Amino acid sequence: MDLSGFLIQLLNGLAEASSLFLVAAGLSLIFGVTRIVNFAHGSFYMLGIYLAYSLVERVGGMLGGPVGYWFGLMLAALLVGAIGALVEVVLLRRIYKAPELFQLLATFALVLVVNDAVLWLWGPEESLGRRAPGLAGSIELMGRQYPTYNLLLIAIGPAVLGLMWLLLTRTRWGTLVRAATQDREMLGALGVNQAWLFTGVFALGAMLAGLGGAVQLPREPASLALDLRAIGEAFVIVVVGGMGSIPGAYVAALLIAEIKALCVGLGTVHWFGVEISFSKLTLVVEFLVMALVLVLRPWGLMGRPQAVSRNSAPVEAPLRPGTPLFKAAVLIVLGAMAALPLLSAWLPYATVLAQDVLVAVLFAVSLHFIMGPGGMHSFGHAAYYGLGAYGAAVLLKAFSMPMPLAMAAAPLIAGAAAFVFGWFCVRLSGVYLAMLTLAFSQIVWSVVFQWDAVTGGSNGMIGAWPPPWLGGTAYYYLTLALVALSVFALRRVLFAPFGLALRAGRDSALRADAVGIDVKRVQWAAFVIAGVFGGLAGGLFVFSKGSISPEAMAVGKSVDGLVMVLLGGIQTLLGPIVGAAAFNVLQDTIMRATDYWRALFGGVVLLLVLAFPQGIAGFAQQVAHGRAARRRARVPAMPGEARP
Repeated sequence: MDLSGFLIQLLNGLAEASSLFLVAAGLSLIFGVTRIVNFAHGSFYMLGIYLAYSLVERVGGMLGGPVGYWFGLMLAALLVGAIGALVEVVLLRRIYKAPELFQLLATFALVLVVNDAVLWLWGPEESLGRRAPGLAGSIELMGRQYPTYNLLLIAIGPAVLGLMWLLLTRTRWGTLVRAATQDREMLGALGVNQAWLFTGVFALGAMLAGLGGAVQLPREPASLALDLRAIGEAFVIVVVGGMGSIPGAYVAALLIAEIKALCVGLGTVHWFGVEISFSKLTLVVEFLVMALVLVLRPWGLMGRPQAVSRNSAPVEAPLRPGTPLFKAAVLIVLGAMAALPLLSAWLPYATVLAQDVLVAVLFAVSLHFIMGPGGMHSFGHAAYYGLGAYGAAVLLKAFSMPMPLAMAAAPLIAGAAAFVFGWFCVRLSGVYLAMLTLAFSQIVWSVVFQWDAVTGGSNGMIGAWPPPWLGGTAYYYLTLALVALSVFALRRVLFAPFGLALRAGRDSALRADAVGIDVKRVQWAAFVIAGVFGGLAGGLFVFSKGSISPEAMAVGKSVDGLVMVLLGGIQTLLGPIVGAAAFNVLQDTIMRATDYWRALFGGVVLLLVLAFPQGIAGFAQQVAHGRAARRRARVPAMPGEARP
């Protein structure tokens, strides 16, 4: 690549940075004030480009010329801002006091609803908008043709950054916003209406995301995949720049966009006889940057250490051994699961669904092990699930290893990866820890996705079946036995001294350290244990389906695990089991009932979040404890007896 080509790529990076910054600035602003990790922010970006497409075609057609075109783009951004305000008032205002992870679950459900709403309104086909009037051509730069529209995009980023700086530093509203990022409770004590302040901030953040989508109209088609792609990139930029820092978001957008542009420009390079494809790094380069930044500077380039969140869940009651009634219920459930194959003549699909539920239960329980008792939130647990699945499949297909040995090796492979990644992850906390787990997961996904010779690349691997003597019903019973033993083992670990030390580090790291507990070492060990059992779940999955693809370790799989844990309840050991069963049964039932299953499923999740913010199992446990307390209160106390 010559000098002119290098400079053109740098200009392309500047144009891309402006687009990324618009989305990330809105997300950073919303998080800085409301402390909500808004997973639906990518949906606002997607709505911006779809609305811009429709408005430019209709309004632009009526007004004509550049006026109609630019009016359509600005109107699209304003409409997205209005939609954001409506979402905040109707939904998010009701869950500000809920734990942050449940807010994440609610916004994830909103993603599903918005995605199907867009599908219903605009259809499944991609929609490419018209070019901007007067900016459709190109100009000559250094002997090369460069799109004129990209020059406009280069100017938009700094212009929006300057306007944001003026708004936040030179207006009373901006002063209130900055005060809210420091101490929201004190701001409320001074008589400021926090509710409308939050609504205004959320509307502005949504409008910026909508504008980021609208200005992309001439460059890329509107599609249903834009929401998840945009939110992934926005999260990376916000975390690299520092949560809540608008200038940090711009610096991070510049850094990542320029590195990606440079990778595209370099293409394939031969160094000392070794072929290196930099263009393939564009799939994962932002996550490599994020991992490097978080390891060296845990709070981002321009961020500050997070304050202690006040949106915490109630204090958890101590773990209690199972009552005789609980043990009897467990035996009944296991007996019913064991009897399902006997009913295959009447319920032919029940065994298949039950096997999927069992694998999902083990995956969710392994994730809950570090999230609930460990207090470590992971957005990348699918990495260990996928490594277990791919490890077993590669050993079986490429190395002709017997299936039982390949199955036994799956958790060891995943555990080895968790051993390496966990050493870095346990040194962080909160959102930064979660995003570092996501970075490592995406790095692993990129390797699997592009290593065609070993993993099959994007096509995955097929033909990974168990031997005939272990197929069908026998494999179902093997899955049932391994999942039951694994759940029992994880439960016993939590009642052991190690489990007590793990929960002590979660509740108060300083006090745990004062009594001699090496908190980081305990958390590291828990991370490895969770990875081992997540890998076992992946090994069970690949032999139940006979195939594996990169989707099994993509971001969506990690999100599914989070939803299962939160849906059941993070503060109870039964939560991940109930959540995994409910998630898979609901998803299977709804998918077969309607083409718009995402919206219906998201609506059900929203209702459950609003009705049971502590999760399904958590709500049942709360009701049971309340009834027990009322029964104790009705029994008269003996003389000298103290009430608990």
